[in-house]
Formats: sequence, C-alpha cells, structure tokens
Amino acid sequence: MTVFSARQVFPVDYEAQVSQRLLQASHSGDLPLAFHCIADPSVDVNFAAAVTLKTAAADLLLLPESPTQVRLHFHEFVSDVTPLVLAVHAANAALVRKLLSVGADVNQKLFRGFATTAAVREGHFKILEILLKAGASQPACEEALVEASCHGQAGCVELLMSSDLIRPHVAVHALVTASCRGFVDVVEMLVKCGVDAGATDRVLLQSLKPSLHTNVDCTALVAAVIHRQVPVVGLLLQNGARLDLEVRLGAWSWDTSTGEEIRVGAGLGEPYGIAWCAVEYFERSGAILRMLLQHVSSKPHHGRTLLHHAILCGNVDAVRVLLECGADVESPVKTTSKTEFLPIHMASRLGFPEVVQCLIDFGCDLNSTTDSGDTALMICAKYKQVECLKVLTKAGADFGLVNLTGESASSIAESNKGSLGFQQAVLDTIRKGKIPKSSNTSFSPLIFVAQAGDTEALKIVIESGEFDIDYQDDSGFSAVMHAASKGHVDSFRFLVNAGADVKLCNKSGETAITLSEMNQNCDLFEKVMLEFELEKGNITAGGFYALHRAARRGDYDAVILLTSKGYDINAPDGEDYTPLMLAAREGHASICEVLISQGAHCNAKNARGETALLLARKFAGGKNDAEAVILDELARKLVLSGAYIQKHTKGGKGSPHGKQVRMLSSSGVLCWGKSSRRNVVCCEAELGPSSTLRRNRHKKGDADDPGMFRVLTNKNSEVHFVCDGGLEVAELWVRGIKLVTKEAILHKQSKCLSSSSVSSIW
Repeated sequence: MTVFSARQVFPVDYEAQVSQRLLQASHSGDLPLAFHCIADPSVDVNFAAAVTLKTAAADLLLLPESPTQVRLHFHEFVSDVTPLVLAVHAANAALVRKLLSVGADVNQKLFRGFATTAAVREGHFKILEILLKAGASQPACEEALVEASCHGQAGCVELLMSSDLIRPHVAVHALVTASCRGFVDVVEMLVKCGVDAGATDRVLLQSLKPSLHTNVDCTALVAAVIHRQVPVVGLLLQNGARLDLEVRLGAWSWDTSTGEEIRVGAGLGEPYGIAWCAVEYFERSGAILRMLLQHVSSKPHHGRTLLHHAILCGNVDAVRVLLECGADVESPVKTTSKTEFLPIHMASRLGFPEVVQCLIDFGCDLNSTTDSGDTALMICAKYKQVECLKVLTKAGADFGLVNLTGESASSIAESNKGSLGFQQAVLDTIRKGKIPKSSNTSFSPLIFVAQAGDTEALKIVIESGEFDIDYQDDSGFSAVMHAASKGHVDSFRFLVNAGADVKLCNKSGETAITLSEMNQNCDLFEKVMLEFELEKGNITAGGFYALHRAARRGDYDAVILLTSKGYDINAPDGEDYTPLMLAAREGHASICEVLISQGAHCNAKNARGETALLLARKFAGGKNDAEAVILDELARKLVLSGAYIQKHTKGGKGSPHGKQVRMLSSSGVLCWGKSSRRNVVCCEAELGPSSTLRRNRHKKGDADDPGMFRVLTNKNSEVHFVCDGGLEVAELWVRGIKLVTKEAILHKQSKCLSSSSVSSIW
C-alpha cells in the first residue's frame, strides 16, 4: 500500500519568489496580493531587490545676485528597496502598519537611506509619525531631519525634533542647510526648537557671481548671506544670530603696506566679517546689507572700509547702498607706508565707470589727490581706463592740474603710450557736448582738438564761445598752427574760415602758413587758403600770397579773379618769387600769358638772380610752353621799344654804323630814321648773314658776329644788323620782328573783314 505524506513540498527558491512577489505588490500598490504574500510563512518582509523608482529631488539653482532657488523635480532611478520603503514611498499607511506588525525593520538602511528618509523626501507626515512610533532609531531620525531641511518640510522637522533623538550638531547642520535653501519656516522651527543659531557647521556653499563652490565651517547666518536668502537673514538677526565670526570666503587679498590688491580666488582671501560677506556676495535689492549694517559696525579691516571692498568687487549697487547708509565717500585707504588714496582713485584705477559715477553722484571731490598728487583723471590716463575718463570729463574734472612730478593727465597718457585712447575718450565726450575743464594753461580744449584734428569736436569748442581762437600755448603755437603742423586739413579749413590769424608766429618764428608748407599735404593746405582768399578777398593776408599760390598751382580762374581784385602782380613772396616766376617755373603757359597781359615784368630778378625765363628753362617736366610765352613778350618789348644797333650798308661793302632801330606795332614797319625810305615792311627775319654779306665782309672777318641778323623787305632787299648781347639778343630781335609783323598782318586782315562786313550790310 502506498502512503502519501500530508506535508507540502516547495521549490528550493520559493522564499525568494514569494518575497519578490511581495515587493512587486508593494510597488504596484496591490494591497490584497501584498497581504496574501505577508500571510505566507516563507516570506521575508525585509527582502531587498532592485526596482525602478520615481522619487522627489531638490536641486539648487544659482542665480547672479539673487536668492538661490530650490528646484523640485522627480527623477527615476534603479535602486535596492524593501517592501516597507515602497509602502512609505507610496504613502500606503495600511501596508506600512501591516509590514511593521509582521517584523519589517524600520531602521533598515539602504542606498537611498532609511524608511524615515523616504517619508520625509516625499512629504508624508502621517507615515513619518507611524515610523517614529514603530521605533525609528537616532540615525534614521537624524538623516530624516537633514532630508527635511533640504526639502523644506517644516512639519516633519517639528515632528523629528520632538523625538528627542536629534543630537545638537545634526540639528545645527539642518539649520545651516535650510538657511542656504531659504526655507524660512524650517529655520524658524529649528530655532523655536532650541537649535543654536550661532553654532557653526561645515557645509557646501555655492555662488554664481562671484564664483564659489567650497565646504566651509560657517553659521546659518553666513550661509544665508552667501545664498542671498533675505527672509532667513532677517529671521536669524531677530533671534540673536552671532555676528562676530570671521570667515575666509573672499576672493581678494591686499598688501597692507602699498595697498595693492591681489585676486587669489574665492575662499582664499583675507578672513572677514559678515558685512564684508554681504558686500562681496551682494544681494540685488541690498536688503541683506542694509539689515546687517543696522547690527554691525563698519569698522576698517586692514586699513580698508566696506566701501573700499564694494569698489574692489566692482559692485555699484553695493557702493550705493553703503553710501546711502552713511559711508564716507572720502574715506581713505590707509597703509603702513602711508600710501593714501580715496574711493574715487580706487574706482578709476580698477576701471569701474559706474562706480565712479556713483561716487560723483554722492559728492566726492573730483579733483582730490593721492599722496603722490595724482587725481582720478591722471590715474585713468596712467591705467588707460577710457570709460572712467569719460565719466570724469563729463563731470567736470580739471585737466589742468599737475601732480608732484609736474605731469598732467594728458602728459601721463602720452608718456604711457595711451594717448590715442585718452584722446578718443576726451573727443567722444566733447562730441556729446561736454567740454573739458582746465584751471590753467597746461591744457587747452581748443589746442587739444586742433592737435587731434577732430573737426566735429573743434566746431563744438569754438562755437561754445569760451575760448580765444588765437590763443597760443607755451610754445607759441595756436590752434591753426597745430592743425597745420599735424596735417589736419579739414580742421585747418574750419579754423581759417572761423577767423584764425594765420600771421601769428610761434616762438620759433613759424606761422601757420610756413608750418603747412612743411607738411606732406602742403598742396591741400594751399588750396584751403586759396579758397579762403578767393571767397574773402583778403589782399593783406600776411604770409600766404594768394596770387603766387594760384599761379604756382596753375589755377587759371583764380589768377583771373585775384588780378581783378587788385593784387600786386609784381610783388615778391616770402622767397622773393613773383607770380610770373612761379608760373614759369611750373610750366603754366596760360597763367604766364594772363600775368604778362596784366603787366607782369618778365625781366624782374629775385635775390638769387633768377628771372622768369631762367626758371622756365629749369623746368624738369620736359617741354615748357611758358618759356615761349616769356620769350615772345621779351622779344615784343625789345623790338617795340627799340635799341641802338649796328646796320650794314651796301650789302656789307660799306662800313656799319649805329642806328636807333624799332618797330611800329600798328603797321609792322621796321624803322631806323626819320626818312620814310628807312621804314621797311619785313617779310622775313633770319639769324646770321646772307651769303652776299659773308662774301663782301670776308676780308673784314666780322660776317659771323654773334649778334648778326637780317631782314627781307617786301621789296626783296636784305638789310643786315648787328646787336649787342650776342646770339641771345639777336634771337629776340628775329623773334620780335616776326611776332610783330604777324600781329600787324592779322590786325589788317581783321580790319578788312570788318569793313567788308559793313559794306555788305549797306
């Protein structure tokens, strides 16, 4: 007979399987299945396995100069959990009680903490009460308290603090953590529960501006200040938070001997008090700093005040708050070596224009000096702080002051190779309508803009009416002289048209005109002056010689206009050139014609013995038509005025005798006596003797005299002459005879045409 046992046989891993089903049921919230599994004697209620869980997280969001915010969000992760943790997470009170009743371990610690930690994280106050009554241990309670301070669970904090399981240092840590995160209700609860608000704890402090991420031993108040939590700071101050603690959170250190600052990095600077923290980690509204200033004295720290530190940090809002709260805008930085400078000097050196403006708004002395006599303006020039310089210029800082070594702001900029930036900053300010101030002659805005060549700024300065346009600096230079020497044509034009005196001399005897002539843009300057002369008709403008310049430039219209206005056509310029000489030298034939027609003297000589003809022949540009024009005039004058020359008779057989020979311009007749037989009409004129005269004078040997020339009359006879002056004068006689004869013929033809036109009309 077969006997069957009543005992049921289970698989070897049955316990793990039923425990896994309990875990799954707890995760899915299947209460009947969970209770069924719990009833199984093989189940392990503390069984832990990995599941995917979605839990709450609270991260810090750092903002510049604003309170740190807590960003609550949910994220999934895979972690080992127990059925109790899952039940707590889901706030399933019935399942929690059931699990605890069958031996679930309330103090079992997993990777994500205790069950109490999960209850606080998810904000399940009732579940936390159950766990505490179930015998939660001190570690479980303390961890839950810290978690509650991270998530802002004030109710949970109160419950946990009432358990009498929280040690003081853990409570302080929770207080500091809640202060960082701005959970004012949590802070208030912890303080109410007796946590020491002045105790210190090591906590991670973070800031975006200035950058900070370091663990520091600090109080809750320091943590709240660093994280800009205004309500928390106010609450802690009301509850007597400790104010005398110094912390090393600054990014700056400085030499107490020289006052020089050194940026060492956040957390590495000099230890300082809570108000200094509030300055460096300034909260935008200034509320924290204002509250602290009501509780702490702003005594100097290593020779510096809170105002100096705010300037060092470049925070204009902190500077404004301090000044509004009574900080001394003229408080000096004190050093052991007696180096002394004021807030305005510090802000200018560091290059904070907004801070400079703020200090000015609160009435600082713009022209105060350091121990070396430097003003803020000089410091800007030295350290090339252009924007600060603009602010100071606009506010009326004095450019005329000098330091103990006799240097001004402009000279410092020039010696420091920062003159371009300095110049541009000042010009920008002038263009905006603010002209720099100067208490002495070491700086003149008019001279400055003329040297810079900025016509727009120059116009503003001159039109202000505050400056003498002919003011001369220590070297005797006026504004127009500087414009000329620097090559600023447009500025030169503006100054000349505005009435600047170009006749003034500097200490070297130079005028604006002579300085412009030395510049590579001399032609452009000359054009400017010529335009001015043509427009104003200023005949007596000393040193320019408008007609001479027009002649040299070949400006035909200008020469016509100037000669019509009465300019002396034969006056020499500063180099003893007449207009004709200059036109001839440059090869301007048409200008020479005009000048000659107006009475220019072709034979005039300068101090170097040069005539217009000689200068024309020196022309380096190839053929010079001006030479022909001058020769024509010389030849015409010669033959029309006449000269005493030798005349050969009988084809050279007789003895030559002297005659006064000249031509009559109207008829083109060559005459040499009173008898009409001695008046001949020339058909041609040639240099040298004819073959007949050479033969007849062969024995005399004078047929080839250099001054020999001959004319052929309309009666086909030849007359020979010998003039003094040799070949050159002979050439002029021949040229003149031909020229006058041709002109007479043309005159007669024109007259005949005119008569025939009249006859045809009648």
